[in-house]
Amino acid sequence: MPDCDCCSPSEAARLERNTLWMLLVINGVMFVVEAGAGWWGESSGLVADSLDMLADAFVYAISLYAVGRSPGMQTGAARASGVLQMLLGLGVLVDVARRFVYGSEPVSLLMITIGTVALAANISCLLLLSKHRQGGVHMRASWIFSTNDVIANLGVILSGALVMVLGTRLPDLVIGAVIAFIVVRGGVRILGEAKAVGQGG
Repeated sequence: MPDCDCCSPSEAARLERNTLWMLLVINGVMFVVEAGAGWWGESSGLVADSLDMLADAFVYAISLYAVGRSPGMQTGAARASGVLQMLLGLGVLVDVARRFVYGSEPVSLLMITIGTVALAANISCLLLLSKHRQGGVHMRASWIFSTNDVIANLGVILSGALVMVLGTRLPDLVIGAVIAFIVVRGGVRILGEAKAVGQGG
């Protein structure tokens, strides 16, 4: 069982639900914060990270539906999560291309500040998920999302520093594209796990 060796299935499901609700709230709040900051600060990195947070929030909502259900339902939830991740990653690439063509002036200090807040939020998510890493495929998918998010947050912070030092928007565009790649790759990985579990079942 994910949280304890002696938990009943119903107790394990309850613990998973509690964790997923906390993750959903954290990611939902951070989506609003980062999306607003990214729009105001003209930062592709923050916008990309906010959409990543939104994808995660949807994933956690789907996972909540899957908790306590059959392995087939859990696999279906993970598969839907993977597809959603890939679609939002492609959406981020479109936004990066738009900013590259039409221009942008990212606010470096805002990128660093909000990126740091998002990093703290995602580390909290990882701590919450650490006890569920060996749970169902839907919970393993959640772990993948949060580890990807930490990498993305570090990238936003670094790109903000580079924008400040170099005086160019290019680091922001690059990190936006990199986050999009991370999101798409995470979706592909989750689909692979869901497929393997489905074949194994």
